[in-house]
Amino acid sequence: MTETRTPGALGEPTVPVRPGWISLLFGANTGLWLGIYAPIQVLLPEQAAHLDAAHKELVFGIVTGVGAVVALLTNPLVGLASDRTRSRFGRRHPWTFAGAVCGALGLVVLALAPNVAVMVAGWCLVQAGLGGMLATLTSAVPDRVPVGQRARIGGLVGISQMLGTVLGAVLVTVLVTSLPGGYLACAVVVVLGVAAFVLRTADTTAVASGRPATGWRVDLRGLWVSPRRHPDFAWAWGCHFLINLGNSLGTFFLLFFLTDAVHHPDPDTGLLIMMGLYGVALVIGGLVVGPLSDRTGRRKPFVLGAVVVMAAAALVLVLWQTWPAALAASPLLGIGFGAYWAVALAILTEVLPAAQDRAKDLGVINIANALPQVIAPLAATVILAELGGYPGLFAASAVATLAAGASVLGVRSVR
Repeated sequence: MTETRTPGALGEPTVPVRPGWISLLFGANTGLWLGIYAPIQVLLPEQAAHLDAAHKELVFGIVTGVGAVVALLTNPLVGLASDRTRSRFGRRHPWTFAGAVCGALGLVVLALAPNVAVMVAGWCLVQAGLGGMLATLTSAVPDRVPVGQRARIGGLVGISQMLGTVLGAVLVTVLVTSLPGGYLACAVVVVLGVAAFVLRTADTTAVASGRPATGWRVDLRGLWVSPRRHPDFAWAWGCHFLINLGNSLGTFFLLFFLTDAVHHPDPDTGLLIMMGLYGVALVIGGLVVGPLSDRTGRRKPFVLGAVVVMAAAALVLVLWQTWPAALAASPLLGIGFGAYWAVALAILTEVLPAAQDRAKDLGVINIANALPQVIAPLAATVILAELGGYPGLFAASAVATLAAGASVLGVRSVR
């Protein structure tokens, strides 16, 4: 076991986590994001074009939108279930592993999908499994990481999202070039990453939490977090939602953007180059801002700076739909998103309403990751057809991102 200390489930962690635990959490998160973004960025658009070339944008929007609704529901429900789980294997790990298996099964279904209906079903399984897995992996941060170490860990979680995205693109465009093979390779990576984390780290338990037993009806009502009673939670949620909405509007249709607007001769390679630039910049942003935020104890100024940089990236593509502009926008978006993620988990975990509901409340926060995946494809389809095409789409991305900066100013308990 890499980490043998098992702090009380409801106690605020005080002992810094060790490099071994951090690396295993990083690996599990990297596999998670690879399983989500390799399909979103490459495999699902290609499959949509293969199954219905004339309506590829609509098919892609339906598949990702329906799947995101499933993730929106399963994320807080799995978080709630893990908060209430009492088992000798812990309360998070069983759900983390089950989510990985469910997500891998969905990827296998996608590899064999003969039509759009089966494609939708497969992606729903992926989102159900990996959405639940996201809730339990995210809750590991407030469960195990002291407040003074959270921005550094948050930066690494952001880097894992980028690395999963970039490695996923490499995996399914360079190493495994067939559509079914790409899905199957993603499934293997997801399961291996989670298996290493679950088997080699201790889990928290809640056997002695002392929480009164309640029925599921009461627990489900508890999914609602009152903005009036917990305004900082509401403002932080709004900031996270708007950042992710802006990012989704700006990135979901990049393969089609390179094909139809930039007219890149090899859109797959072009997307890979953009993701590489984005990834290097994101690592720089996360590694620089995370330790700086922990050292100063300040979070909001770094969010505001990240928002400005990300909006600038979108505005570059509003003005110019060219390959040089895409190359310029990619590292701008990366450094901004890396800086944001370095402080996002620190802010979000510091405004959680109750320790006994960490995973449930983080599941509610993770709706801010899933809901943009519902809204963005549908909104983008309308914008591309009726509201200015790709310039309009990237303008909407910039507006949503700037609105996130206004929302974070409402968080009073975090500097």
